[in-house]
Amino acid sequence: MFSGVDQPPPATLAQALAQARTRIDALDAQMLLLHALCRPVHERAWLLAHDRDALDPAAAARYAALVERRAAGEPLAYLRGEREFFSLRLQVDARVLDPRPDTETLVHWALERLAACPASSAPVRVLDLGTGSGAIALALAHAGRDASGRTVDVSAVDASTDALAVAAANAQHLGLPLRLLHGDWFAPLAPGERFALIVSNPPYIAEGDAHLGALRHEPTMALTSGADGLDALRHIVRGASAHLQPGGWLLLEHGWDQAQAVRELLQATGFNAVQSRHDLAGHARCSGAAGQAPEPARRRPTPTHAPATRRPHRAETPDRPLPHATPAKNHKPPICLQPATIRVFTNAEPAPPLPPRRPAPQRQ
Repeated sequence: MFSGVDQPPPATLAQALAQARTRIDALDAQMLLLHALCRPVHERAWLLAHDRDALDPAAAARYAALVERRAAGEPLAYLRGEREFFSLRLQVDARVLDPRPDTETLVHWALERLAACPASSAPVRVLDLGTGSGAIALALAHAGRDASGRTVDVSAVDASTDALAVAAANAQHLGLPLRLLHGDWFAPLAPGERFALIVSNPPYIAEGDAHLGALRHEPTMALTSGADGLDALRHIVRGASAHLQPGGWLLLEHGWDQAQAVRELLQATGFNAVQSRHDLAGHARCSGAAGQAPEPARRRPTPTHAPATRRPHRAETPDRPLPHATPAKNHKPPICLQPATIRVFTNAEPAPPLPPRRPAPQRQ
């Protein structure tokens, strides 16, 4: 039934699992058999209760093909067409990187930063660079409101149109709003566009790394980044300040042995509160820092002497009282322009000349 295994075709589920375990991990064998039988992945107990059930020949053929692909190193998520990430079921295939459980460390940290955002009626703006399947962006869109108490607007950037198609399908399937942008890192953003939080799980494996052979089924552009694996991380760190709101944070996933190098990059670029977080295996997997802090509000100096109360001079109109003058009884507050009345002019459309200034009244 299986290549390299000189055994008769399995007649029952138990026989199929026994043959598959000679080629692949036992858990993978169970997951793939459930997939071949079109049953949910959480029904592993069902397999134990029905291990003597007959295996349909068509299902047996599907199972044999899946086992062969898994034995050749193809990720289990690609074979099943889905991956659970942060309690979300994502569609994944060879167009995107298979999301790893360790990346949830980055999501947990991002949710902590969202919870620390000041209360406001305005949405919290989040940017995910190199979104791939949309795993990080969609996890933040899903859980961000509960963490921050505010609406979370998530933008996701990727240089691969194939990856964006997968992210779009996941967003639609989950019913989560997601702004998708095609381009290289910060390139698709509008000049001056800023975010309270920027997150990224960029490629960070060195091009000559010996472990790349085990990852041959995943897209290379999502894995490697220069001779030392830090090219993408350097680019993101250097460009993030121009797109961070005052006091905003940049959070990055990196290799298990790259934490010190990434922290040095952040410190050299002027970031504050540089720190790292550890993954499930105890490795420093993510590093991040705060951008420039917001400037404190300037307080007006308190006058040392209170001005003497006097009658307003007749040259002082009710609309323009002199400093320290007591406003007239019928004085009206200034009118505030609504945002809708403000018009932005481009270089191609010069702004009209300002109206002539009205001459100031002459003192009599």
